[in-house]
Amino acid sequence: MQGKKVAILETRLGQQMADLVARRGGAAVHAPALAEVPDLDPAYIGSLIADLQRRPPKAVIFQTGVGTQALFKASDALGLSEALGALLARSTVVVRGPKPAGPLRTRGIRIDLQAAEPFTTTEILAALAAVPLAGERVVVQRYGVTNVELDDALKRRGAEIAEIPTYRWSLPSDTAPLTGLMDALDRGGIDAVAVTNAAQVYNLFAFAEQNGRADALRRALNGTLVASIGPVASAALRKHGVTVGLEASPPKLGPLITALDEALSR
Repeated sequence: MQGKKVAILETRLGQQMADLVARRGGAAVHAPALAEVPDLDPAYIGSLIADLQRRPPKAVIFQTGVGTQALFKASDALGLSEALGALLARSTVVVRGPKPAGPLRTRGIRIDLQAAEPFTTTEILAALAAVPLAGERVVVQRYGVTNVELDDALKRRGAEIAEIPTYRWSLPSDTAPLTGLMDALDRGGIDAVAVTNAAQVYNLFAFAEQNGRADALRRALNGTLVASIGPVASAALRKHGVTVGLEASPPKLGPLITALDEALSR
């Protein structure tokens, strides 16, 4: 990676990624493409918990650590964490991966099912395959956007979905770094772009579309090495006509940086 410029679209772990790139001799170009905006309405959480007490869910699916923490912070403020814990004790608790599992264990919540790697919707549904859902309620802790694939699959099995929105994804308030990244890509000044979330792809292309640069962005990305953290991010890239140069395996930050280092060193 010596001397190579690597664009990083990650927000929360962006500095960590930049440090990893620098340790390998690369130069990070940090252009966050995603902002997590709180989207949790305490009144809704209170009414939802009351409604679930009247008609408990069969299963509750936790998709993110940030969202799980936000939910319990809200229930703490409402004095309803004990009621929430009692509901979860009567339900099948499902986690998408290790991130939501940590906050749940901290709260003493039993975890019944955990999606296998690479922790996508496919693995969530596989974990739930033996759970009867026809006519049952399923609560889904939403991440930045509604997981339409998950909701549709659960509905086909006869489930009634109740969503818990905790945060939503949007463009960062400061989009100058994204403009700078597109300028650098146009000049051929970027050696690789690291994508760690499918929403980064959607946001980046939405921003480019607003500025009449979507086609130029697609051409520029296809002229550089695009590194994806996993199958969901790769699918988003391909949907926008971008060739995926490499995909991390397993889909984690460390393997992504290692694969990038190897590819750029060749």
